[in-house]
Amino acid sequence: MKRLLLVLMTVLLSIGAAKNPKLDYIDKYSDLAIKEMKRTGVPASITLAQGILESNAGQSVLATKGNNHFGIKCHNDWRGKTMKMDDNAPKECFRVYPNAAASFRDHSDFLRSRDRYKSLFELKQTDYKGWARGLKKAGYATDPGYADKLITLIEDYELYRFDKGVKVSVKPPLEIEEPKVVQLEPRPGMKYQESVTFSTARKVYSQNGVPFVYSEAGETYASIAASNGLFLKELLRFNDYEQELALEPGTMVYLARKKAQGPVGVNKYVVEKDGETLRDIAQRFGIRYAALQKLNIVLYGKTLEEGDTVILRK
Repeated sequence: MKRLLLVLMTVLLSIGAAKNPKLDYIDKYSDLAIKEMKRTGVPASITLAQGILESNAGQSVLATKGNNHFGIKCHNDWRGKTMKMDDNAPKECFRVYPNAAASFRDHSDFLRSRDRYKSLFELKQTDYKGWARGLKKAGYATDPGYADKLITLIEDYELYRFDKGVKVSVKPPLEIEEPKVVQLEPRPGMKYQESVTFSTARKVYSQNGVPFVYSEAGETYASIAASNGLFLKELLRFNDYEQELALEPGTMVYLARKKAQGPVGVNKYVVEKDGETLRDIAQRFGIRYAALQKLNIVLYGKTLEEGDTVILRK
């Protein structure tokens, strides 16, 4: 029986779309963040995420007039120029820098020299979640959602990739904004065009060109399938499962078939921690599990360890 394919999906940033200030900020200042990471140990992902959040991607008054990208106040030890702005209290004193590089350097030194941030430097440089939560706990910001906002920025823009010490290109996250009918090619062996309906009530991301959502507390594969116009078996197949399993909050759940290879330009992946599996990596990069196994026959059945190289595309 013929099924009509409706895909309610709008790409936030497409070819010819308006510029994304966050992407511009990352491109402009990632070298500085990496340089400071190598000098002091502050993860580049954290520096970039804080810079984006604190300076509104370099567009805040404090950043444009005072080159202050991290909202650092004067405190008693500051001997440089200052400017007054309303914050938690009226006309608070903030540091002014001659350029952005000086702000990035002072941010690293500020964290490195304060005892309340000392425990952060005991964390792995790649533990951006630990750093984000530690900054909030140590009182860097009063916003109760500060850590979550940093983590979201890091994951949405894959800023954790800079923690390897190499500049990489980044793409914006994809979001649902308004319903849009998109004609899809039929699957091999299917006589009629199929369709999937994506819910516009939540944020939809894309990895390797494949749409996915992060599961929320209380959800199941069955409930996600139902809310997106999919059969349960269909959704499970998209995610390389034959039967429904318990779903942890924050799990990537793909809404369409994953690809046979990784994203263009991402040819390999270096395992970041012991215990990662090929299935984990397949899900992270939007690759079909069986396809990733074929690309890495030498790793089949092997327990992956930190530093192992996994081929994502030929």
